[in-house]
Amino acid sequence: MRIRKAVFPAAGLGTRFLPATKAQPKEMLPLVDKPIIQYVVEEAVASGIEEIIIVTGRGKRAIEDHFDISFELEYFLNQKGDTQALREIRSISDMATIHYIRQKEPLGLGHAILVAEELVDDEPFAIFLSDDLIEAPTPCMKQMIEVYDRYKCSVIAVQRVPKEDTASYGIIEPRQIEDRVYQISNMIEKPEPKEAPSDLAIIGRYILTPEIFEFLAQVPAGKGGEIQLTDGLRALLRRQAIYGYEFVGTRYDAGSKLGFLKASVEYALRRPDLGPEFREYLKGLSLNNG
Repeated sequence: MRIRKAVFPAAGLGTRFLPATKAQPKEMLPLVDKPIIQYVVEEAVASGIEEIIIVTGRGKRAIEDHFDISFELEYFLNQKGDTQALREIRSISDMATIHYIRQKEPLGLGHAILVAEELVDDEPFAIFLSDDLIEAPTPCMKQMIEVYDRYKCSVIAVQRVPKEDTASYGIIEPRQIEDRVYQISNMIEKPEPKEAPSDLAIIGRYILTPEIFEFLAQVPAGKGGEIQLTDGLRALLRRQAIYGYEFVGTRYDAGSKLGFLKASVEYALRRPDLGPEFREYLKGLSLNNG
């Protein structure tokens, strides 16, 4: 069965970006002129995803409004004769079929995935974490779907990280089976460098089989009553193979302030309408501060 559906957990409180996220969702913070979540939805659509399930929480209504039709704005742009802006705005609401479901309490990533079970139904599905922006010649998820099509098992995106940074990631214990593809024998959540089984970190893209829901419903809650996706994946490993795929592309951690700033600069530099002038501006800053 091909991958048609994707789950976007978007119920977090965004505390790392306070006070900016006090009254707006972290996922709606603008990167140049588009909210973070739109870049990731565009990756999903470019990868062949047809249905998107966004798991929201209280105060996340702006996400729904962004992907909905805006009659007033479209009327205004039409009257103004701004056809380019009108096409761009309409394309947002036409990208894919989007469903919304609420996670009533912030009980962890595993719980957010579990909330989407009925909408996913009994088929394999993708997961996108909007904090991770991945710039790649072939969309990251499309690369992963090609791996899934070969093995028909769950696939997790991984990336090499400096050994000293393993305590910030889930780390896999890998056995390489082909170029960039690893069979996972274990995964450890945020190990200290001396305890890390590798330098391959789990990044926010997954393809999972529907059996994951059974295990997420059974794993005990951890700290703060949260259900962790890693615990469910570890349980799934006892029944099915799970593969790690070292994707081709550049990943930006837009969930951190520094990562968000780096992404803002580099995405702006790639824009033909902004890049040349912005590059000259940055060169000027460098010379003035040198």
